[in-house]
Amino acid sequence: MGFGNLRSAAGLRLLNDFLADKSYIEGYVPSQADIAVFEALSTPPPADLFHALRWYNHIKSYEKQKASLPGVKKALGKYGPADVEDSTGATTDSKDDDDIDLFGSDEEEESEESKRLREERLAQYESKKSKKPTLIAKSSILLDVKPWDDETDMAKLEECVRSIQADGLVWGSSKLVPVGYGIKKLQIQCVVEDDKVGTDMLEEKITAFEDYVQSMDVAAFNKI
Repeated sequence: MGFGNLRSAAGLRLLNDFLADKSYIEGYVPSQADIAVFEALSTPPPADLFHALRWYNHIKSYEKQKASLPGVKKALGKYGPADVEDSTGATTDSKDDDDIDLFGSDEEEESEESKRLREERLAQYESKKSKKPTLIAKSSILLDVKPWDDETDMAKLEECVRSIQADGLVWGSSKLVPVGYGIKKLQIQCVVEDDKVGTDMLEEKITAFEDYVQSMDVAAFNKI
């Protein structure tokens, strides 16, 4: 078991892949397993390895509680994918003997050189993070809007629905679908930004046109 050399790009990629569907190295809470792997890293993972970077920043937040985390710290070869051998310590030379404590030492005063290196790495990470475009979660929603009866002005009903405007809401195509007894419902598509617009908000605003709208249902909901 292991992650190869965690101080190499290949090792960090293995760690990133390992954490793609996991929050922690072992189990469902932070433990000494996370601390052991965290302390083996010489720098934060790059921004493109977002699973490893997410885990790294989370474990770093336990700086003051690391000694109290559950479990017993084991050798790196006891963690990670079963078909990979740990080589983190095998390829280091004399220049790597004095590892930089990413948490910061509680027993010794941090040297000026270590402090400078840590600050440079944090600055590089923040710079990369600020340049990375933010992923906006969107959904495609198909709505069924039902009128009161066959005498409802469906053109006016659709006009009312499309009059609803909000940041993160874009209306799409629509059509009238027969439901029986000469009554047709409006089926209309929209794309929303998940953080800004929800189905509850859409239902509240659409059913507010009570002269035309009897009810609104979500016919389909798909993440984009």
